[in-house]
Amino acid sequence: MTAYKKTYDTLDRIYNKHRRNYKENSYDSKQMCLMWSTDDPPDEIEVTEPFDDIENAFNICIGEDDALELYDMKLDEASKRIIEIQKRN
Repeated sequence: MTAYKKTYDTLDRIYNKHRRNYKENSYDSKQMCLMWSTDDPPDEIEVTEPFDDIENAFNICIGEDDALELYDMKLDEASKRIIEIQKRN
């Protein structure tokens, strides 16, 4: 299994876990932002449970800039970015 596929599968599990917490996010567009409420998004996303889970799963630190970029990505893009972050750390 490739690093991308493993990363995507792990991220998809985290995504589904958090997306299901918000009734308004019942559609599955694979947008990272759906891990948070779209009706009442958080003021700060960097130190939220979805990013805590991502950091723990991939043994990375997500800074504010990366958090903002990841929030606006689809899962496929975010998987590639997580691999890039792993290489930087």
